[in-house]
Formats: sequence, structure tokens, C-alpha cells
Amino acid sequence: LLTAGEAGMAEPPEVVAPLRAIEQRKACAAVGVTDLRILGHPDGMLEYGLALRRDVARVVRQVRPDAVVTANFDVEAYGGFNQADHRAAGLAVVDGVRDAANPWVFRELAEDEGLAAWHAGGLLVANPAQPTHAVTVDEEAVRAAVASLNSHEAYLRHVADHPRPEEMIPEILRAGGAAAGTEYAAAFRYYGL
Repeated sequence: LLTAGEAGMAEPPEVVAPLRAIEQRKACAAVGVTDLRILGHPDGMLEYGLALRRDVARVVRQVRPDAVVTANFDVEAYGGFNQADHRAAGLAVVDGVRDAANPWVFRELAEDEGLAAWHAGGLLVANPAQPTHAVTVDEEAVRAAVASLNSHEAYLRHVADHPRPEEMIPEILRAGGAAAGTEYAAAFRYYGL
């Protein structure tokens, strides 16, 4: 995560950041994620730029993934205008993943941190307007996704109009499934790198 989500609730950021981190760890555990990194950029004020791209490139070089998944960063997404942080994050992920593969960009990652260039083979944008790929998921995965989102208890209490995870997650995955010809699927737009 590029931020801790500390600006998303009524309480002061110094109170919210640790709470959101605890909830995020629970959310990760619900879906089997064991490597959570919160990079500490300011929530609500995320700025696209070299610092953000460098941090993305650093993690890509550390993890060395075959592919990278990012959230939808279109101006219009999720039924309305997308958040500024989501848009900045998406562009930084696109460029940071590509920067990670270029040994001449962010040379200090190799020289000072020993992180050699790494070429991820693809980028997947989740829940795009026009998906190109889908990954079929079963009922167990749907339940795990619902449990993951429900792990954000304080946040969901704060956002009174947030759709219930029990309704929202299956609806999103059914839409992906309709496109894939299955009951449930996660939809992506794939870009080969």
C-alpha cells in the first residue's frame, strides 16, 4: 500500500494510521496474503512523481513479480469519479513497474541498495471498464474476499454509505463471471510489458 489510509476517517491521522494498518493485516490474512508493505506516503495527498515511482520500483525489484496488479485509476471508476489518490497511485504503478526494469532509472536502487533491475512480464488493472482477462474464482474465494473487506471494521463504520461487503463483493465478481462465462471471476485489463 502506498499510504496507510490515515486520512479516510474523522479521527486524527496519527490515531487512524495504526488502526488502519491493523485492519489491513487482518484483511490480508483473510485472503492468505503474508507480505504487506505500507510505504507511508500521505493519504489524501498522494502525489505522482519521482519519489512515488522510485518507491514502486524499489518494491518491484525486491519482490521480483511475474506480474503486478493495480486498482483502476481511470478518472471515472466504481460508479463515479475516482479518488485522486487512486489515480496518482495507478500512474505511479504503471511507470514504477516499467522503471524497475530499466537499470538506468533510479540507479541508486542498484548502487546503494543492491536491487538489480527487474522486468515484470505484465500489468493487470483490476475492475476496468473494458476487461481483457478474467480469473475464475469459487465460492470459497468470494467468502474470503468478503471477510477481507469486513476486516476493515472501523473504516466501514465510518463510511456510512459504503455498500455492504456481502452484497458488493459478489456483485463485482458476478459481473466478472458474466464476462468470463462463469459464476464468479475477477476481471482485469492486461498489459504485456
